[in-house]
Amino acid sequence: MDLPKDFSVRMRELIGDEYEDFVKSYDTEINRGVRINTLKCKNGLSVLRDCEPVLWCKDGYYVNNPKINGNHPYHAAGILYFQEPSAMSVADGLPLCENPKVLDLCAAPGGKTTQIGARMKNRGLLISNEIVQKRAMILSENVERAGLTNTIVTNETPTHLAERFKGFFDGIIVDAPCSGEGMFRKEPQALGEWSVNHTLSCAVRQKNILDDAYKMLKCGGYIMYSTCTFSYDENEAVVQYMIDKYNMELCPIAGLDMLSSGIGEGMEHCRRVFPHKNKGEGHFAALLRRTEECDEYVPPKRKQTKNNEIDNAKKLYYEFEKKNLKVHLDGEFVLFGDNLYLLPVHIDIDKLRVMRCGLHLGVIKRNRFEPAHALSHAFDEDIYINKVETRSDSETIKQYMHGETINADVTGWCVVKADEYVVGWGKCSNNIVKNHYPKALRTL
Repeated sequence: MDLPKDFSVRMRELIGDEYEDFVKSYDTEINRGVRINTLKCKNGLSVLRDCEPVLWCKDGYYVNNPKINGNHPYHAAGILYFQEPSAMSVADGLPLCENPKVLDLCAAPGGKTTQIGARMKNRGLLISNEIVQKRAMILSENVERAGLTNTIVTNETPTHLAERFKGFFDGIIVDAPCSGEGMFRKEPQALGEWSVNHTLSCAVRQKNILDDAYKMLKCGGYIMYSTCTFSYDENEAVVQYMIDKYNMELCPIAGLDMLSSGIGEGMEHCRRVFPHKNKGEGHFAALLRRTEECDEYVPPKRKQTKNNEIDNAKKLYYEFEKKNLKVHLDGEFVLFGDNLYLLPVHIDIDKLRVMRCGLHLGVIKRNRFEPAHALSHAFDEDIYINKVETRSDSETIKQYMHGETINADVTGWCVVKADEYVVGWGKCSNNIVKNHYPKALRTL
């Protein structure tokens, strides 16, 4: 790889005698990673039995089998999430309390959100934010597929969120936009855009984002800061900025002892992934704890208003629930147009750009309820009353994921499974299942 001269000079200064080994790593094969979603799959997967585990993520594996890809039914069922192995090092290191309030501030496409969401087990509240709308839509799809019911997806600036949620969160993940030096092998565009000035401008943006993140953190709360760059200016120097400005405490990250320490005095608790030392692209992580007191978050006053539309939507949903689900949902129902959602907790989302407001239950169509795709991913398979059983390697599940009708001996709304995992909805009449798998997700 033809590396920029200034980049080579800076890397020599950073890692010294290891530089030649570092350069040789660019000639090795890129590592493909996949992570099991433990929110849905609790006992491992036989399909990954022969795959090498990722040392710093107990649920992560390296995959070289071309059959394990984005068209696999397990991906459609939200059991597998394809993720760069180094990026798996971050979310497991954020400490969690009993019912945590967590913010993933720069969240798309959703790797760290779905990973921390699985750890939270749908307890508490997870706000997953992405400032770019198209990327926020992809993030929302991944949240849906992962079965996260406690998650609100927003499309906001960090500054606007900071104005709303001062002193609110127990933990914040900031996987900050960066110069992407660690991704040169996978993303040649990052190589073409690189310059020293670019790294310095990224560092300024990272500090601004962290300034906003700090405002939203409770006293004693944690920020997990990460990048996919080697740049000292974007990594340890940014951490030092937060220590100097806010007296934050740099903490050890559990489970990452096999990774390289941070560079420079006082940065021993930071962690780095170098491709010549670990099977992954370049990555950096640091865990910072707020030590200073802050004003306590004051929740907004609840407006007790009668809403006939919501009452009617709830009635239609409960009629559906009684026939099709072995669970009773209660809480705060909200309508966005004709779309009915269940908020994870009462929270002020007024005047925020919200892409997904908790669990999407379904759509009200001409005074009837049609379940959302998210509702088919929200529970374990035994919650659904009518089920169509298929194997993950069968032609039937391929036909379903392609959007075709399939045969089944059930009546009415049903979920279609691949092995023991739900892929989506269908509606059966006369032994023919009409396909309700979303068109945007269908395989070609």
